Amino acid sequence: MASASSTSARSLFVDSKMRLADRVQVNVNNIASLARQIQRGSRSSEILMHSMKNFTPQEHTLENADTYLRKVLLMTAHYEYQLDAIEKSCIKLEEVTEQARAMQR
Repeated sequence: MASASSTSARSLFVDSKMRLADRVQVNVNNIASLARQIQRGSRSSEILMHSMKNFTPQEHTLENADTYLRKVLLMTAHYEYQLDAIEKSCIKLEEVTEQARAMQR
């Protein structure tokens, strides 16, 4: 009977050793999967940082372009006011010229 119980104990030991090895393998696989996910996450972070570094100078350029366009719009409005004033002056000049000709006759 002693040999039967030692065989049974040995069998239990081998079974538990196999289950432990399986669990260790599962844990190693999970750790590898986690490491891959972390690596992917860090790569996406690196890509995001690289994109941000490339976009930052363009953002400054766009801000400068926006400022320049606002100035151009303001200048255009001033030129339109000046054009209106010149047109009014031309009309008045024609009226004065006609009055001067009428007085000379």
